[in-house]
Formats: sequence, C-alpha cells, structure tokens
Amino acid sequence: MSTVLVIDDDRGTLHMIQQTFLDTGVEVITARTAGEGLELIAQKHPDLVLLDVMLPDIQGIEAFQSIKRVDPRLPVIFITAGGSSDTAIEAVKVGAFDYLLKPLDLDRVRELVTQALEMRRRMNVQVKLPGAPQDQDTELDDRMVGRSPQILEVYKSIGRVASQDVTVLIRGESGTGKELIARAIYQHSQRSRAPFLAVNCAAIPDALLESELFGHEKGSFTGADRQRIGKFEQCSGGTIFLDEVGDMSPLVQGKLLRLLQEQRFERVGGNQTIQTDVRIIAATHRDLEAMANEGTFRSDLYYRLNGFTISIPPLRERGDDIVLLLERIFSVYAQQLGKDVQGIAPDALKLLVEYPWPGNVREMQSAVRRALLQTTGPVLLADSLPDEIRTGFRRGSSEASANGPSGNLERLIDTRLQAHSTDLYAETLAAMELCLLTRVLKLTGGNQSQAARILGITRGSLRNKIHALKIHIGSVVLLDEEPAETPQEEVLS
Repeated sequence: MSTVLVIDDDRGTLHMIQQTFLDTGVEVITARTAGEGLELIAQKHPDLVLLDVMLPDIQGIEAFQSIKRVDPRLPVIFITAGGSSDTAIEAVKVGAFDYLLKPLDLDRVRELVTQALEMRRRMNVQVKLPGAPQDQDTELDDRMVGRSPQILEVYKSIGRVASQDVTVLIRGESGTGKELIARAIYQHSQRSRAPFLAVNCAAIPDALLESELFGHEKGSFTGADRQRIGKFEQCSGGTIFLDEVGDMSPLVQGKLLRLLQEQRFERVGGNQTIQTDVRIIAATHRDLEAMANEGTFRSDLYYRLNGFTISIPPLRERGDDIVLLLERIFSVYAQQLGKDVQGIAPDALKLLVEYPWPGNVREMQSAVRRALLQTTGPVLLADSLPDEIRTGFRRGSSEASANGPSGNLERLIDTRLQAHSTDLYAETLAAMELCLLTRVLKLTGGNQSQAARILGITRGSLRNKIHALKIHIGSVVLLDEEPAETPQEEVLS
C-alpha cells in the first residue's frame, strides 16, 4: 500500500483528501504543521507529500527544503490558493513534482497523486542484477533475468556507462525492457539520489510533447491557463528517460539538440532562457540511422544521443533465457492471481519455448497471465495457452517469425496439420491476407486509398478485409486481447 502524507492546517482539505482515497490502496496520513509533518516523514517514510504553501509554523519553500534534506527523492506536490501560486511555481522550479490550486479539483488530485506515486516507485524499486540476493517479491519489473552471452553483454555495458555522465541510447525491439535498462543505469549512477522521470514520446501527441518536456508560459496557446514547468526543468540534477525518441517531431528534435549541447532552453511561448542539468537516456525500436538518411530524424541529434549505445537482443535470440524468464513470470503471476498451479506441462513448455515472441518480454508476460487465468488444475496445459502460441501465428504482426512471413505461414500450416484441421485452406489464406495487408498498410501509413491501389483492389474491398481480419489502424491487435495503443502513423508493429 502506498502512503501519502498531507501537510495542511485546513481540516476540510485534510478530510476531503482522505475521503478521496478511501478503498483505493492509498493510505492517507495527515499533519497540520511542517514540524509535525517532518516527524511523520521520519517515522512513516511516506511515498508522497502534499504540502500546503501557507502553514502556521514555517512557509512552503522552507518546509519543502527541509523535506528534501530528509529524503531528496520524495516527491512533493504543493497545495496553494490561486493568489499564492507564484510560490508553488518557484518550488516546482527547484524540484517539487507539481502543484494543486484551491479549491481542489479531486480528479486532478487523483491524477497527480497517481503520477507522483508511479515516479516514486520507478526511482525506489531497485533493478536487481544477477548475483543479487533473491527474495520472494511479487513484482516483475524489478529484476533483470538472463545468463545468455547476449544479455551478459548488456549487464557489462550498464556497468561501464552508469557512473559516466554521458548520454545513452538504448536500442531494441518493443517489449525488450528498455526502461528496465534505463532504471538500472540511473540507480548505479552519481545522480541516483536525484529524480528519475520517464517520458514516452510516442504516447504524447506532437502538439503536447514540447510542452511536456520544456514547459509553457500562461497564454502561449489555447488552453494554457497557467504556467507549466516542463520535465527538463523539473528534473534538473536528475535523469530523464526518453522512450521512443524516434517519434519526436522535427521541432522538438531541434529543441532537444540545443538542450544536449548547452543544457539551456526556453518554455513554449517564453523568451527567458532556462538553465538545467539533466542526464538523458534515450530509447528507440526504430532505425535512427535510416531515418537520419531519409531526413525524418536529425543526424546531428542522433550523434548527440548516441554517446554510448546499448543494444538489447530480442527474446528469440536469447536461448535458454526464455526458460528462465518463463519460470520467473509464471511464479510471480501465479502468486498475484492466487493460482495454485505447480508447473507447466511439457507440451505447453515446448510451445512456449519454440514461439518466436515478436512482442518479446511484454508479450510473454501477457501470454502467461492469460494462460493462468484459463487454468483450473494444478498444471498449466497447452489448451490454456493463447491461440497465437498454440498455432504459431500471432494476429497483428506480419513479422511474427524471425524467418519472415513465409516461415510463419509454414509453421502455421505444420501446426494446423498436426491439429488435424479441416479448414486449412481458409486458415492459410486468412494468414496470408493478414500478412500482406498489414505490410502494405504500414508502408502507406494507414492510407487505405493508396494501399488499395498497390494491392489492385477497390477501397471498399480493402475496407471489408480490414474489418474481417480485425486489423486496427493505429493499434496492435492480439487474439483474445484488447488493442494496445500505438502512434497513429503505425499500423501494426
């Protein structure tokens, strides 16, 4: 359970926040003075502090500085009346997470608290390297698993670069654990007591990403009703992880280049130059060299980001690590779901090991969880596995096999023959159409008219096939699974 400390002398505010988080898994403890709050921080070690600017004993900034001396990584959200927001803005500049205006918007309170608690979790949950003491934890994202030569090189790279204050570029397919590597670098760096923030550049629209990173001034665009402090300013002294950096717009690329060169920038709509000090760890699954050659990614920015490169191998190339990861994921999810499942049947394990895992570790986690939910006995059977693993064909990926689409189709045919299929022609034809259509739609960026011309069919026919095959432009669709959001320009990945 996460613990939130609210320091405010207004009983109504304390009661309102306590009621907001009833039955949510968040414990709210309260203090009415800064002194009382500091005592609770030392005793209870909360995960987050909500701090009123105006307190009976000392003022907000002074209380904030005292809190940071006790725990430099403890996120603090200021609570302020509208007339005193300048104090809160100054606090954000020196490291506060954000601020809330009175009267409190409870939806905004929940949103900011959730974000701050997630940041705290990412900073505090240690990434455990092989050789560390093994405990019985029930979290998946706190341990790096594997002993293959490829993953051992990744561990060595972390050790070489963590203490060096240089930019790191992490390369790897989606789902390989790039953020886990970034957190390991951060936790072994000289900035480990300063903030760590992660930003998924692909998940934020271009129009908002610049503001998210660099901040904006009040009135700089429609809806900018107050000054916003961006991540680079907020995280000064710490580390920022920019995931999917290849999805940045040219405008944001230009501003990021200047920041890397000078550690200076301006907020959107502002002319004041802000000085900062952040270490950037970037990650991408894209081919930045090819994008630089095509002119869609700045080559000078690529060279700046590529101070040190760590390449994470896809799961299909990690040999026996697949079994180690399966054991780990199976154990954790069985505990989380309360399933008394003692092991995996040999035929099910064979299918799991031979599956090419195009979605890598993330897909493995999803598949094992879904299989356990289907399991009723003491052993996980092959019948409980998702269809794409039993058939060797993953809907939503035209590159499900390391051998390409033809190898994938051959595997589908062999698997369905072994299953004594009586509808093999239709199954193979559907697989071929799915592979072909997703590739062409990806090539055209989702433009159906252009795709229809390339395929030599009418747009109406293409639209019918898209509907029949459950192809979602802008999303990845897995069998028996909800679509996962991806950038609009990607069709399927």
